[in-house]
Amino acid sequence: MKCPYCGEDNTRVIDSRPADDNSSIRRRRECDDCSKRFTTYEKVETIPLIIIKKDKTREAYDRSKIESGVIKSCHKRPISLEEIEKCIDRIETAVFNLEQKEVESTVVGELVMDEIKNLDPVAYVRFASVYREFKDVNIFMDELKKLLN
Repeated sequence: MKCPYCGEDNTRVIDSRPADDNSSIRRRRECDDCSKRFTTYEKVETIPLIIIKKDKTREAYDRSKIESGVIKSCHKRPISLEEIEKCIDRIETAVFNLEQKEVESTVVGELVMDEIKNLDPVAYVRFASVYREFKDVNIFMDELKKLLN
């Protein structure tokens, strides 16, 4: 492991423990050359996941796209970053628990909507309005009525 400060390869692990989510290992390391300490996380490598988009093109799964959508929908809402991260972790776990090499983007979108609905109703409506491409106010109102019931 290269030191992020000096770039040397001489680093050693001084502490290892499971990370908060128990799906990765947190390691404290120290550089033998500059004596600075840093943290790394080790995660199990999973099978590559391909997302089939609406136009039938395929692309590699990218967590940052889910993060971006969830964070945008939660903008200026009383939701902590920790809650958002846990929500994204649950979405990602659900996607990988499908145990498929290829997953349609609509499936991922529905998983995101289910999780956001439990997180915050305003964030849910924001995400749904973009995801479902609401064309007019009536469709928007129908979704709000569903949410209120």
